[in-house]
Amino acid sequence: MREVLVVDDDFMVADIHRRFVDRIDGFHTVDVAHTGGAALEAAHTLRPDLILLDVYLPDMTGLQVLQTLRAEGDPVGVIMITAARELDTVGGALDGGAADYLIKPFEFEQLRTKLASFAARADALGADHGIDQSFVDTLFGRSSAPGDPPPMPKGLGAETGQLVLAAVRGAGEVSAAECADLVGISRVSARRYLEYFLSTGALGLRLQYGAGRPERRYHAS
Repeated sequence: MREVLVVDDDFMVADIHRRFVDRIDGFHTVDVAHTGGAALEAAHTLRPDLILLDVYLPDMTGLQVLQTLRAEGDPVGVIMITAARELDTVGGALDGGAADYLIKPFEFEQLRTKLASFAARADALGADHGIDQSFVDTLFGRSSAPGDPPPMPKGLGAETGQLVLAAVRGAGEVSAAECADLVGISRVSARRYLEYFLSTGALGLRLQYGAGRPERRYHAS
């Protein structure tokens, strides 16, 4: 269970975010803070796995909170959740080592996707296996370049696709059902993503024979 610290100066918004987090499998809110000072104190004492951090706080900015944490050597995951749309704010979040950035207001599914992505990256980095360039590209998000696969078919999302690839690489080999459990999507959706990546060459396939139809098991190419 990953522990989350929610930070927002608006009490009502903070409570909404808390309830969102607690609806997501594998995540649990350990505390809610409404100021930068309270956020830093909670981070020091509770040592959460992830902080949902607002930019606009009454005593300091969320970016200052992030900078303080990094200056102290705290590697806690941080997702900036804010109404701020200024490019320099987004740049500051990236420079400070934020894992992601979500502009509010947002829907529950948007947050669920961000947290699933965070969990997939953490699991992949914690897996006991070697890495290659394609694995690194999956974690960081590969930019488009000549020779890249064509855009995903309608109904398939790039972000969920990255989660699927990270899940396969983290596990080594998966069936559609196992991938669905890892990513938190339906088995039918998982099969569509896996078959798409198989068609592009990003994944390979092994047929596991037993009683009945052979099981299709996918692995990194």
